[in-house]
Amino acid sequence: MGPRAAHGRVRRAPPALFTAATPSDMTLRVRFAPSPTGFLHVGGARTALFNWLEARREGGTFILRVEDTDQARSSPEMTRAILDGMRWLGLDWDEGPYFQSEGIDRHRSQALELLEKGLAYRDFVSPEALAAIREEDPDRALRHPRRQAEALGEEESRARAEAGEPFAIRFRVPDGVVEWNDRVHGETRFDTREIEDLVILRADSTPTYNMAVVSDDGAMRVTLVMRGDDHISNTPKQILLHRALGQPVPEFAHLPMILGPDGKRLSKRHGATSVESYEGEGILPEAMVNFLALLGWSAGDDEQIFTREELVRAFSLDRVLKKSAVFDQTKLEWLNGRHLTARSPESLRPELLARFGPEREVAEARLDQDPEGARLLITLLRDRARTLNDLATQSRIYLLDTFEYDEKATGKHWFRDPEMALGHLQALHNGLAEVDWTEEALEARVRAIADARGVGAGKVIHPLRVALTGQMASPGIFEVLVILGRERALQRLDGAMERIRKGKQTIPES
Repeated sequence: MGPRAAHGRVRRAPPALFTAATPSDMTLRVRFAPSPTGFLHVGGARTALFNWLEARREGGTFILRVEDTDQARSSPEMTRAILDGMRWLGLDWDEGPYFQSEGIDRHRSQALELLEKGLAYRDFVSPEALAAIREEDPDRALRHPRRQAEALGEEESRARAEAGEPFAIRFRVPDGVVEWNDRVHGETRFDTREIEDLVILRADSTPTYNMAVVSDDGAMRVTLVMRGDDHISNTPKQILLHRALGQPVPEFAHLPMILGPDGKRLSKRHGATSVESYEGEGILPEAMVNFLALLGWSAGDDEQIFTREELVRAFSLDRVLKKSAVFDQTKLEWLNGRHLTARSPESLRPELLARFGPEREVAEARLDQDPEGARLLITLLRDRARTLNDLATQSRIYLLDTFEYDEKATGKHWFRDPEMALGHLQALHNGLAEVDWTEEALEARVRAIADARGVGAGKVIHPLRVALTGQMASPGIFEVLVILGRERALQRLDGAMERIRKGKQTIPES
């Protein structure tokens, strides 16, 4: 049931039933129609994805239409940002981008056509006067403009218009019930007595949203309108306009709202909401697509990881949920980690280097110097990272000569007993200077050094890890040694011993 039908007051049995049905033999045509007043946000990206998936699964047409009629808030920069976001996600369109502003003459012409047919009327009531009536008596305000127009009569209405008096054009909403079989919500009904006669042409002759959308959907032969369920109250109005214009009525599918972790509608207060922001945070496009697909859609089993191709095969509107979806940043990062692991080191290399900024040349030269070591490095770090930014941060330790020491790591493994740490590192420096530089030989030598010093291998490995990486944790220490190479590893041991001798840190409180 539609929200108005569920709570609205039905005063008497409706005299007419307005149903929406699309011929089953029409080729699927869907559209994504963003407004260029902001970036491509998560909700819009999810809507675009579901339309794209349905079109690709059914062999239909995916249309991109930019609804730019709000010239005061629209901008070419936002249009470019939306198109870039679509391209980043890999959501290619078959037609467009069309611009709604290019159809204003058609919108206006069709509104005047409804006026000439008596399906609409001129409204001379000022917005201020109507607002005052609405505040005093909302029920009376619903049909006040129509009563005023009927009292005025067609002849006087036309004369006042010809004299230059400003007026809006309102669509005459017929009495009855609008009914459609929503592809998500099922049978949905609205009593038209709860719907105000809607303005279709403003006093400045610009079309309103509903008029422009219906005109465009008709001109583009859209057969399925899939959008957020915040638009569900517009649907009965648009069905009536399609009927009045003699256009085929598309099917409708209203997608569940996306909420933040606090149960409120997702917004900027929850953090990044634009696709561009997540790209900057190191999220892979294929992971974002996977995550968006799971916001309000169930795969029908426990599977969570999907490629685009797998989503196209699995997607079905029958499995779109009615209840709101919750945006879970932790789950997004987990999915991203899984997609990172699935990527080859070679494919991740350019995206990794792009995050080095002015130090890119140094990092790239080091990767080029040892291709096999580069592959090993990216593989090891890829499996530990959740985002590309994590991967870049971790790899800086290995690709650049300068890095930060974690104070907790140095405090625990060096400065609790500086003399012992120095002894371990000096023994390692001496013992690794001539050994074969393979994981097996390095492990054997390090363990032999620990035995010779009468301690467990961990007592030697921990200060070694801090010396090589500055961190408490890392990939396997023998893999780290191989990645760094003999010369750089010994240099880092020298630097660590110098740091300990200078006593640059006190023991932190535990």
